[in-house]
Amino acid sequence: MRNLNKEFEHKNIEYNKLLEYGFTLKNNHYIFEQKIRDNHFKVQIDITKTKQSSKIIDLATDEEYVLIDIQQANGDFSGKIKEEYENILKDIITKCTTPNIFKSKQTQEIIKYIKEKYNDDLEYLWEKSPNNAIWRNKTNHKWYGILLVLPENKLGIDSNQIIEIIDLKYPKNKNKEIINNQNIFAGYHMNKSSWITIKLDEGIDNKELFKLIDNSYQLSLEK
Repeated sequence: MRNLNKEFEHKNIEYNKLLEYGFTLKNNHYIFEQKIRDNHFKVQIDITKTKQSSKIIDLATDEEYVLIDIQQANGDFSGKIKEEYENILKDIITKCTTPNIFKSKQTQEIIKYIKEKYNDDLEYLWEKSPNNAIWRNKTNHKWYGILLVLPENKLGIDSNQIIEIIDLKYPKNKNKEIINNQNIFAGYHMNKSSWITIKLDEGIDNKELFKLIDNSYQLSLEK
């Protein structure tokens, strides 16, 4: 049996979507079964509030097919079973979960504010950078906000503490009027003349932060 907790780490499981996908609920376990390889094997996935696991059953013997998780078993037959298995797991995670990366209270309030005002959801564009996400303007697809998780020293602060930040557009060549290098910085990984970066540690109150978000959104509308 494979423990899937790592695969589901930093993800919110949408239990209603599991049921829509084909899971059945029994004794607080969401169970999914699907036959593969011309009905000779069966994938079983078991999801609860605290644990996620999966296995493959060889239907000829009604026993678990343990070769699937043995790295040395790289034959063509095992490889094809593994490919189907992994594709099922990936599809379930894609369709039945949402990312749960950003934890700070202020970040959660920003996500809620943008959703309610602009009906925009975060987009996770980079598989190799799962802690980065963006908001884009639906009218022209321009970015107006970026959320990132990084150590403070990336902003020139003498600390390895992990923080959450937001990048926002700001009137070009005017951001020096607001940058203080304490909680507002020149745009991290963006054009430093037209973006700012804000630490999401409540050093800037939400009222002011929401104004900066609205300003960034309006700037994204400009040609």
